[in-house]
Amino acid sequence: MKLRLAQTLDLPAMMAIVSQAQAALKAAGIDQWQNGYPTPEILLQDMDRKNAYVLVDQDEIIAMMTVIFNDEPTYDRIYDGAWLTTGAFAVVHRMAVADKRKQCGIASYLIGEVERMCRANHIPSLKMDTHKDNKPMRHLLEKCGLVRCGFILLRDGNPRIAYEKTIPT
Repeated sequence: MKLRLAQTLDLPAMMAIVSQAQAALKAAGIDQWQNGYPTPEILLQDMDRKNAYVLVDQDEIIAMMTVIFNDEPTYDRIYDGAWLTTGAFAVVHRMAVADKRKQCGIASYLIGEVERMCRANHIPSLKMDTHKDNKPMRHLLEKCGLVRCGFILLRDGNPRIAYEKTIPT
């Protein structure tokens, strides 16, 4: 498996994974990604900013995520808690795994790769958020050592549970 920056030609495969994730969330009764998010335009913007990544196995895209360093305005304020650290951080958004590769450790692998990026760039913190009803993601984050810190509000005002993990650099 190889994690690499996403390219424009990867967009159809990425949108197929997004569609699978949207269907799975809907089937689980989770009101997340049910409003057309993320759009192709958002993913292309991530690519332009060199923040979009795909995980490739034998020439097939099996997962995707966006990794942003030090820039997440919705994390400026946290409610009912506090971040573990201040200063530099990485944030992961729009992480999804193809249906046929779920339950194979791929999401944990992706988080491990972000931790590696953090160590390589001397970034001491990994932050993520998720919908309160997204129990599989909450379980994953806690399994990977992220700690629930409180909640943040998205730009549209919807709350998300906020997590953080300190990364030894």
